Amino acid sequence: MLESEQPRPTRSVTTVEVPRGLAGVIVTDTKVGDVRGEEGFYHYRQYNAVELAEKRTLEDVWVLMIDGYLPDAEQRAAFIAETTPLRHVPDKVKALLPAIAEAVHGEPMNGLRAALPLLAGQRGMRPLYDIDEQTRRADALFVSALAPTILTAVHRLGKGLEMVEPRDDLSYAANYLYMLTGSEPTAEQARAIEQYLISTVDHGFNNSTFTARVIASTGADLAAAVTGALGSLSGPLHGGAPSRALDTLDEIGTPDKAEDWVREQVEAGSRIMGFGHPVYRTDDPRSIMLRGVAQRLGGDLVDFAVAVEEHVLKALAELKPGRQLYTNVEFYAGVVMELSGVPRDMFTPTFATSRVIGWCANILEQAQDSKIIRPAAHYSGVSAPQPLPED
Repeated sequence: MLESEQPRPTRSVTTVEVPRGLAGVIVTDTKVGDVRGEEGFYHYRQYNAVELAEKRTLEDVWVLMIDGYLPDAEQRAAFIAETTPLRHVPDKVKALLPAIAEAVHGEPMNGLRAALPLLAGQRGMRPLYDIDEQTRRADALFVSALAPTILTAVHRLGKGLEMVEPRDDLSYAANYLYMLTGSEPTAEQARAIEQYLISTVDHGFNNSTFTARVIASTGADLAAAVTGALGSLSGPLHGGAPSRALDTLDEIGTPDKAEDWVREQVEAGSRIMGFGHPVYRTDDPRSIMLRGVAQRLGGDLVDFAVAVEEHVLKALAELKPGRQLYTNVEFYAGVVMELSGVPRDMFTPTFATSRVIGWCANILEQAQDSKIIRPAAHYSGVSAPQPLPED
């Protein structure tokens, strides 16, 4: 050490023991939104999320999440004009979509995970750490606008169908259904799926949102953070199962068989898909809203679902007293998507199209904090150091 140099002081870090899975641990402040499970309430920014789904458009909520305010008519029109051209996949990446679809066996979520690095590379997307807020915002709109196009394209190409180009004259929700099915949806179908999409834009610091923020804290580019979030969402413990909730209805067959079916599942230790939530200890507000959307669409499937719900809740209350198991978002989400023309294998990708917007809002917020997220772990292995064994 040179004489002019002084030894650096050793900095000690205080460690804190926390519950497994970080349950209940507050890791940061956020203005994006929150979930108040005991109250059966969640919000985006300062607005009731269910009320937004009932009274506003997806484009309005997109503005709210990214820019922090609800637009008036003029601001909405300007935002639509800004984002609509972004739906179109750049030519060089579009040429690769058939190969991507083949490589991932037509699985849309894997297709989006494969396409995002290519889109970021072609765009020249730079690390969040190295760019200003306006460039970050532009990257967020780019990824959010393209996600539905990529997901529907991979789905169709995987089934031997042609990709359907986005239409600039349709709303976000109507265009999504059009790209998915190849037919323009009815106004009722478009509004129903729009309300579902609004209701799933964000939902607190769930695993995928936290994953996106952890990656963003490194200063990585926005597409990398969204890709990581998609990886988290692919896990069966997080991604939800709207299609499995419909499978439950198929298995039950008729409402009068519901209670006996539930008893068999509970005795076998199986989870009842569409019921129970790790946060809500009362009615899931999304489920209540989507039940209304489903009833507005009407039909035998809706009547059947409502009847089965009543029987299942009665049986769960009897078999698992005190567990507070209520209908969750998956149950009526599956019904609404089915009636809107969404195939069951596109239920989770449909969820992802709107959740990308929420992830981007969280990524932009995290990018304002230069502190990297780096927790510690408690080492529980053999004490170290140990002598090396002889070779």
